Amino acid sequence: MLQQIQEFIVNHPFLWSALVIVLIALAVNEVYRLMKGHRPIPATEAVRLMNTDDAVVVDTRSAADYKKNHILNAVHVPMAGIEERAGEITKKTDRTIICYCGIGNVAPQAASKLRRKGYTHVYALKGGINAWQADGLPVTRK
Repeated sequence: MLQQIQEFIVNHPFLWSALVIVLIALAVNEVYRLMKGHRPIPATEAVRLMNTDDAVVVDTRSAADYKKNHILNAVHVPMAGIEERAGEITKKTDRTIICYCGIGNVAPQAASKLRRKGYTHVYALKGGINAWQADGLPVTRK
């Protein structure tokens, strides 16, 4: 097995180099996110912040998805207008904000944009509303 790996490395240096570069980029990205506090939070942590810090929950999905279901008391601000409509979320830049989307891939971008606008305690929900529902947490249509 080790001999086959060595043979692959020798015969395919560009593929091997590409793999190493991708792995290094992933590692650097993860370290950066951990150092900056941009790690998405699980649903249990979001519930804790909602209960203890009176966090504002922001739904970044489309209006149609928001109408189907959303987290109770969530403010609907689609990703496309997050920077322009940041003032609708909260005027206090030190208030805790939790952004979520469908599967957790858009909310970190929204959180990052809000941080650039000066909001200091902004988090993204890991796995989005799908993870929220998978954990058995409630949603509403109202």
